Amino acid sequence: MTAAWNALQTEVMRWRDAGKLVDFWWRDDDACKPSPAFDRLIGLAQLLQLPLAVAVVAERLDPAILARPLAPAYLMQHGADHCNRAAVGEKKTEFPADEPVDRALARLSSARAAIESAAPGQSVRVLVPPWNRISSAALLAALPAAGYRGVSRFGPRRMLHAVPGLVQVNTHVDIIDWRGRRGFAAEDIVLAQALGHLQAKRLGQADSMEPTGWLTHHAVHDGACWDFLHRLMSTTSGWDSVRWVRPDF
Repeated sequence: MTAAWNALQTEVMRWRDAGKLVDFWWRDDDACKPSPAFDRLIGLAQLLQLPLAVAVVAERLDPAILARPLAPAYLMQHGADHCNRAAVGEKKTEFPADEPVDRALARLSSARAAIESAAPGQSVRVLVPPWNRISSAALLAALPAAGYRGVSRFGPRRMLHAVPGLVQVNTHVDIIDWRGRRGFAAEDIVLAQALGHLQAKRLGQADSMEPTGWLTHHAVHDGACWDFLHRLMSTTSGWDSVRWVRPDF
């Protein structure tokens, strides 16, 4: 094993020695149409029998993507149309601060209905905002009354509830090098992200109850991404102090 793998395993052993389990979870974004990459994604989850949250772009959804059995995968809502509405110079978001809340909620409600109709019983009412960002605090506050149970973004959560009634469970490790060649970010870099979150939780610098989330984007995976995911999940599944979980929203 490399130094990066040894460091991760050592950290997991520290959790074990403290009588605690390490919880990992897996979220894949931008699903909308059938593809060999999507088939490979679901196949990997099924081969290893690991829960997988598939974040679906509802307004781009081809129902054929749901024709095959998905379990143990399940669906989350990846915004509504995944269109950037940010003003010039602002960070990308489907939900800018100046958009009327009722307009955003109408778009979300329609998208959620489409997902639930296409895949009855296979989705959870969790919003995964495109670009992991909701700029509208008013929209976030309105989500529980609109029927949402949770929200999932990127980075350590500051508290269990983003707003009262809305549980947040985020991802913390992104395997893609978005600023470079948009392929695998490199094993050392990716494992260091996971190690950092686990250490922060153990040392009380992050919420120790939040499972460490691994973020993937099947549509842009190169061979190195797939090889790493298989190695990561098959290896850590064999460690008795690691659990791959479906977060409790």
